[in-house]
Amino acid sequence: MRVSEVMTTGVLTVAPETGATEAWNRMQTEGIHHLVVVTKGEIVGVVSDRDIAPRRRRPARANGTTVAAVMNPRVATVGRDETLKRAASVMEGRSIGCLPVLDGDTLVGIVTTADLLRLLGQGVDRPNHEARAALR
Repeated sequence: MRVSEVMTTGVLTVAPETGATEAWNRMQTEGIHHLVVVTKGEIVGVVSDRDIAPRRRRPARANGTTVAAVMNPRVATVGRDETLKRAASVMEGRSIGCLPVLDGDTLVGIVTTADLLRLLGQGVDRPNHEARAALR
């Protein structure tokens, strides 16, 4: 299965100079945990709700703090045609909760741990091994 089959499109982005409180409020309003940070069409970071409010109650870093001050500037990305296995491996290896999805240099989606868990929850049919001829 490919990343493009489970990714969320219409990724919400913010500029680095956006206030941390504003980013937090946007995440709460939209019911999301990550925002991709973009400058002039280029991904420069990712900010999560945990970056802003580690206990998820209210922003610990408020008034005057910008997204640039709390974002992770080392962003791992994945191509839209990459396998889910590869995406999950990158996320697990880096202990991150999301991967922006690119088509070339263009941001086209995001895949999160929630997307992967939702897929597991739906279940994947096992191949039908009864159709194989038995060896004797």
